[in-house]
Amino acid sequence: MTASAKLWRRISYHLLVGGLALVMFYPILWLFVSSLKPNDEIFTTAYSLIPSRLEWRNYATGWAGFAGNSFDTFFKNSFIIAILSTIGAVASSALVAYGFTRIRFFGRAFWFGCMMMTMMLPRDVTIIPQYIMFTNFGWLSSFKPIIVPQFFGIPFFIFLIMQFIRTVPADLDEAAKIDGCSKYGIFFRVILPLTVPALVTAAIFSFYWTWDDFYHPLLYLNKPELYPVSLALKLFLDGESLNNWGGMFAMSTLSLIPVFVVFFIFQKYIVEGIATSGLKG
Repeated sequence: MTASAKLWRRISYHLLVGGLALVMFYPILWLFVSSLKPNDEIFTTAYSLIPSRLEWRNYATGWAGFAGNSFDTFFKNSFIIAILSTIGAVASSALVAYGFTRIRFFGRAFWFGCMMMTMMLPRDVTIIPQYIMFTNFGWLSSFKPIIVPQFFGIPFFIFLIMQFIRTVPADLDEAAKIDGCSKYGIFFRVILPLTVPALVTAAIFSFYWTWDDFYHPLLYLNKPELYPVSLALKLFLDGESLNNWGGMFAMSTLSLIPVFVVFFIFQKYIVEGIATSGLKG
C-alpha cells in the first residue's frame, strides 16, 4: 500500500469516527444549548445551536426548585441513594461471588442456578410482590426500599466478579491458608486486592443505574423533599400551567456532571473489569 493510500485511509477512518462521535454527542450539545435559550425559543428554534441570547437565569430558576425544596436537596438525595446503593451492591456481590467461586458447600450449583435465573426475570414480575412486602415493612416514603435490597447482591455483578475471581490462581488461596488466613482473611487480603478492576466496574454501573433510576423513586417516594434529581426533573412539567423547559434542561445538564466525572476518573477500569483479565503470570 502506497503512502498516499495509507494517508487517505487514515483520514477516512478519522472522518468516519468523528462523524459518529458527533452524532452521539449532538443530543448532549443540544441539551446544553437549550438550557441557555429563552423558554419561548427552545422549540421554535430547535434546529439552531446558537441562542439569540444567553439565558443564564434558567440555571438560577431551575436550582430554586419547588415548594421550598431547592435542587441542592434533590442532588443530596441522589448522592445518598447512589453512594449507599453502590457500596451495598458491590460489597455484597463480591462476597457472594467469592462464596460461589472459592467455597464448596452443599447445593452450590442449585443456588447458583437460582441466582442466574433471577437475571432472566423482567422487573415487572417482581415489582408488585416487592411493593407489598415493603408496604408491610412500613418502608414507603423512605430510601429503604431503594437502598436495602442492594445489600443482598446483584446477580449481574456477582457473575461479573465471579468470572474475574476465576482468573486468580487458586494457589494463592493455598499459600494464604498456610500462612494462617481464614476464608475471610483470604477474601479481604488476597481476592479483593486482585479484583479491583471488576469491583470498580460494578461500582460504576451501579452508580449509573441508581443515579438515572426514575421508576423506583416514583414508586416508593411520596414526599418532594425525598425526591432524587431523576424524579425532581419531572416537576418542571405541569399540564395545567406553563412548563419551565429552560429550568428543566438546565438541571438536566447539571445532572450529567457526576456521571461524566465518574466515567472519566474510572474509565480505565471498565475495560479491565469487563475483559476479566485477572492475574496473569
